[in-house]
Amino acid sequence: MKNKKKKALALEYGVHSTPIVSAKGSDELAYRIIEEARKQGVYIAEDPQLVAMLGRLEIDEEIPEELYAAVAVVLSWVYWLKGMVPGDEKNNKASD
Repeated sequence: MKNKKKKALALEYGVHSTPIVSAKGSDELAYRIIEEARKQGVYIAEDPQLVAMLGRLEIDEEIPEELYAAVAVVLSWVYWLKGMVPGDEKNNKASD
């Protein structure tokens, strides 16, 4: 059986009107992205299909409209875990 490569990517949202891909990589770089996310307290979702679709994008590229619903599910989960509502990220940035 062929080993699958580990893949990871990071999305950035709040400063931008649409989420963007802020980091991506496979194998060792994927592990470093995940490790850094954990150090920073970033929530990690595992969705290989979404990673495969988003992995086609370039760094700093906005997610396409056809992926809005899938990304919204992940973002709503993160908001819920943090006890936030949409818009809170903009208020938090203004006070930094």
